[in-house]
Amino acid sequence: MCSDTDKWVRLRSDLEALTVALADAEEQWSSWLAAVEPGQLGSARNLVHYWAIRQRDLRDLQLRLAALGLSSLGRSEPHVAATLYAVERAVYALSGMPWRSCRRAAAQPGEGSRWLTDRAADLLGPVAPGRRARVMVTLPSSAADDPDLARRLLARGMRLARINCAHDDADAWRRMTHNVREAARSASGDCRIVMDLAGPKLRTGPLAPGPKVVRLRPTRDLLGRVTAPARCWLTPAERRMAPPDPRMTSVPVPMAWLLARRDGETVTVRDTRGANRALVLARCGDGMIATVERTTYLATGTPLADSCTVGELPAVEQRLLLRAGDVLELTKDCAPAPVGPGQLRIGCTLPEAIEHAEVGQPVHIDDGKISGRVIARTPELLKVRITRAGPNGSRLAGGRGVNLPETRLPVSALSSKDLADLPTVLDLADVVELSFVRDATDVEQLFGELDRLGDDRVGVVLKIETKQAFERLPQVLLTAMRRPRVGVMIARGDLAVECGYERLAELQEEILWLCEAAHLPVIWATQVLEQLARRGRPSRAEISDAAMSERAECVMLNKGPYIEEAVSTLDNVLRRMSRHHYKKNALLQSLHSWRPDQ
Repeated sequence: MCSDTDKWVRLRSDLEALTVALADAEEQWSSWLAAVEPGQLGSARNLVHYWAIRQRDLRDLQLRLAALGLSSLGRSEPHVAATLYAVERAVYALSGMPWRSCRRAAAQPGEGSRWLTDRAADLLGPVAPGRRARVMVTLPSSAADDPDLARRLLARGMRLARINCAHDDADAWRRMTHNVREAARSASGDCRIVMDLAGPKLRTGPLAPGPKVVRLRPTRDLLGRVTAPARCWLTPAERRMAPPDPRMTSVPVPMAWLLARRDGETVTVRDTRGANRALVLARCGDGMIATVERTTYLATGTPLADSCTVGELPAVEQRLLLRAGDVLELTKDCAPAPVGPGQLRIGCTLPEAIEHAEVGQPVHIDDGKISGRVIARTPELLKVRITRAGPNGSRLAGGRGVNLPETRLPVSALSSKDLADLPTVLDLADVVELSFVRDATDVEQLFGELDRLGDDRVGVVLKIETKQAFERLPQVLLTAMRRPRVGVMIARGDLAVECGYERLAELQEEILWLCEAAHLPVIWATQVLEQLARRGRPSRAEISDAAMSERAECVMLNKGPYIEEAVSTLDNVLRRMSRHHYKKNALLQSLHSWRPDQ
């Protein structure tokens, strides 16, 4: 058992070792610090200080400091050196020793948090009253032609509108941007436009399209009796409109045919199986809702009344059924692959994956729903033994993500499509997001392109979604800090697949901590209130996740039929949690949940 003297000597020694580590870290990272934008230098030094203290296991020291009623360094991220020096000064005073130091902290208490707040406002815009975190919404394609959608989302709390450049085209992006700007102007508000560069996303190639057919199926009870008829939306083929209920299937028919129909009229059709079915029509604006009591299959060209036929329907998306033990061939050939018994082959959109994957390396497909390992490689394909799929198999469609977490791919985060899109993006966006960052060179390439195009205005958000980016996060952030308006998105979808779902819980925390030390704003993204946005009702777990997201400067919602409800719910959760938490700090608002007379 150590004496009091030994206790104080040990504490002073441990703290002195940490202060020395701060200076050593600045020397070690000096070339990186020299390159940052001058206004970011204090934050860059603080980041390096945080990196330095987190190279050590501080848990025992934390317990000893807490036992003395001192700061345990657990909330030192915004001002590492200042916290450490204050604790060191207190320990010296408590042990009766003089403390002298002329060292200047990179950020003083309150200063780092203020820098972060200012940078978040500069990059992401102002927050809504009563909240600390902003709400970003990924716009659906329909936002290009539905100005009211932007107005409704803004009214519910959206402050940033995100356009995914992997979808639609420049003309649609311009219409989306115009609608958002006009809606914000009408509301006398501020809504930033964020455009996400597609990046070199590795996806499965297309499968041969199925027939152009839709199935209308009534709801039945356990005895097979119809409890609700099937419904579909008959929309003018010349000017297609969204259905009044997002769950309805749209069936295009000629406008003239619709205008000739009467409300309540019954139309008999012969479906693709030759079965006669009676559709009962009800007028709804410029379209009609058709109900049918029996299962009906309608295809492109199916005859209707008055020599009319069903218009062009989308082809049914076909899928491969994969079970554990199957061997899937991933090929360089991205021509639509046939679907049939024994044909387990699909293209791969990135040929470099075929060339650089090694036998034994893991492969995760469709957000990790299907996993396997490479068992053979030829110049044209990989053979992947499926090791994990659903209990009854998993169905794989084209355009699904493929992750190779242990494969080093010699590709840039900026694809040829991104380079072509960038001038349009800079013309429209307030913020550009760089996808699939792997290391500092990806950031340098984007900055080089922005310099070449003469743009020093646009903000930049780096999406951390690869294992390589997380492992090089200090270098990535220090490179990003060469520009004044930068932030980070925790893209948890691919990050979870690449690093493992179990590890995601700590990875997202570590990213938050390091970005707080760098005073860089963070966007919390992927599957936030996803079930609510898609199905209209949230799970309990995703409400808890939404509450956790309040520690970021912005929270991203993905599109879905119930996105407006999701925005309102997230706004409510963020307002509530802002009264209880700030970053790692619990805020002790007075509670009125419990009374002695209950």
